[in-house]
Amino acid sequence: MSTRASGRTVGGLRSLSLQAPAVTLLLIWMLIPLGMTLWFSFQRYNLLMPGMEQFAGLENYRYLLTDPALWSAMGTTLVLVGSVLAISVIGGTLLAVLYQQEFFGRGIARVLAISPFFIMPTVSALVWKNMMMHPVNGVLAWFTGLFGLPAIDWFSSYPLLSIIVIVAWQWLPFALLILLTALQSLDDDQVEAARMDGAGPVAVFFFITLPHLKRAISVVIMIQMIFLLTIFAEIFVTTSGGPGLATTNLAYLIYIRALLEFDVGGASAGGVIAIVLANIVAIFLIRMVARNLEE
Repeated sequence: MSTRASGRTVGGLRSLSLQAPAVTLLLIWMLIPLGMTLWFSFQRYNLLMPGMEQFAGLENYRYLLTDPALWSAMGTTLVLVGSVLAISVIGGTLLAVLYQQEFFGRGIARVLAISPFFIMPTVSALVWKNMMMHPVNGVLAWFTGLFGLPAIDWFSSYPLLSIIVIVAWQWLPFALLILLTALQSLDDDQVEAARMDGAGPVAVFFFITLPHLKRAISVVIMIQMIFLLTIFAEIFVTTSGGPGLATTNLAYLIYIRALLEFDVGGASAGGVIAIVLANIVAIFLIRMVARNLEE
């Protein structure tokens, strides 16, 4: 008995010693940037005034929380994340059902549908800005010209909608990939039995396919929401947060504070607020996914 206990203890210590370097490195990788962000958030620290740093207490947070730009950026972030999630989940579900069907060239069609996800965000934004939405040389301007309609300057007239389209175009294939993979495990006998009982395509979709995809949809929402909270490249390349603050989300507002206004203290306070919001969202989403996995 004691020999077994001793063996388990030695094995546990050996396993812990092997894991310790990786865990230590991960903690250092996480805690040092977080600690520096917290430290600077309590400092009055502007890069244009070197040597004049001083402790500011909660002044950076007070200024940021009373700044209308913060609430505008949070509203823009909410609209952007919610819109892209809706497009990705609904569109990804419908496309997954479509690409699950047998048709000629299905393999090539699947590869083409998934490929936008592997394009870098900056490249994707440049393609849409200069080749698709350009008011003179863009594909959309050429298409509207076929019907005698005037060209639309998308990034001036509909800036937030343009960003939503670009981001959704890139993240829709991710949802399609996850949902299509989940759809592979759907029992064909169950679908065939429902059809023999008289269920049409709509009934099969809502009562068999959609419940089967419930867990996969939860995973898609969790992963995408975490990444969508940090959208930056698409905004930087296309609108630079404008016109005004129309496309300035929380991540871009932090960039403006840090690298355009050189206010490291204010940007760090914004970073802390973003971390708190991201963790609240993550906790909520993890609980939702865990609840779906238990069902």
